[in-house]
Amino acid sequence: MGVFHELPCAACHASGWVSADTGEALPPEVLVTQLGLLLNIYQQRLIASGEALRKAWGTDRNYQEGNRLGAGGTNYTGD
Repeated sequence: MGVFHELPCAACHASGWVSADTGEALPPEVLVTQLGLLLNIYQQRLIASGEALRKAWGTDRNYQEGNRLGAGGTNYTGD
C-alpha cells in the first residue's frame, strides 16, 4: 500500500493470483491460461443472461402488456 493509493504487486504480476500450494506468483504462461478460461466462463454466463433477458423483455412483450404510450393512453407498439 502506498500513502495515498494502492501500488500493484510486482511479485504476482499485479494479478493477485498465486499458487495455492506454494503461495508464489503464477508464471505468466499459466496466468494467461487461467485468466482466459475465467473470461470464457464469464462470457458464457453473460450470453446466457442476455438470452434470458431477451426472452423476458422481447418484442412480444409490447403486444402482451399495455404501455399507455398511444393516443388516449392506449397501447403503442411502434408498428
